[in-house]
Amino acid sequence: MERNEGLADFLRARRAAMNPEQAGLHDAAPRRVPGLRREELAALAGVSVDYYTRLEQGRPITPSESVLDALATALRLDPAERSYLHTVARRPPASRRRTPRTAQKVRPGVHALLARLGDTPAFVMGRRTDVLATNRMARALLADFEAAPARDRNAARWIMLDEAARSLFADSWEQVAVVFVGMLRMDAARHPDDTRTAELVGELSMKSEPFRRWWAGQKVVQPGHDVKHLHHPLAGPLTLRTEALTFPGDPDQILFTFLADPGSPSDEALQVLSAWAADHAGSGGAQPARPTPPR
Repeated sequence: MERNEGLADFLRARRAAMNPEQAGLHDAAPRRVPGLRREELAALAGVSVDYYTRLEQGRPITPSESVLDALATALRLDPAERSYLHTVARRPPASRRRTPRTAQKVRPGVHALLARLGDTPAFVMGRRTDVLATNRMARALLADFEAAPARDRNAARWIMLDEAARSLFADSWEQVAVVFVGMLRMDAARHPDDTRTAELVGELSMKSEPFRRWWAGQKVVQPGHDVKHLHHPLAGPLTLRTEALTFPGDPDQILFTFLADPGSPSDEALQVLSAWAADHAGSGGAQPARPTPPR
């Protein structure tokens, strides 16, 4: 039976990141390494040290739901991390894993929804953080993904490698980047044999030190809602509320929207940006001020 390195790596990283005082351990003895000791975590989860050690070594063991829940509670995992723990622990044998061969497609109704959103920037993200569809305002606000080759339309690659993306999210770049890295890790756990995911992770690991650090830290994120502060080269400073919505029947596709409070300076700035984008779309030309993602 094959080893479960994904589960082992995640447990080691989360144990190392756990503050002993958070777990109610207040011993004064110095620690040679950060985080909890194996025997401490095993005791908190109610399992034997030997059993936990074998899990952390990646031994071919399938822990029960109750053991996984106990470990998640002991490690104080958030909902996204808890879901990831269960996903990597239930990884099927290689002989039963299949990578989807069909291209990701966005339903016509979703394309119509993007167009109907008007002045609200919106895009659809799929597997491995690929950008599957965008509306006119998303292309004006973020980048013209649809002008790039299909394999290069990827949010994680864009946020990690594009200097324009770093400038756009100047005050919150790290926060945004961590989200996309965490989403990529969750996708990699759900589809462990996807070669394109492995290629993307390898590329970003070579080209980005922050990506290497966050990937090694086993950060896992499920998108939700937030407030982002942007510095757009045309619209200026923007404060936008982001929402991430999963489509019924297709958990691998997520709709992201960027909304300004009605009547706010950001709302007015988006209207100016909308007029600019409409002028460029109406002229039939590309939008030169918005870069395409890097290859």
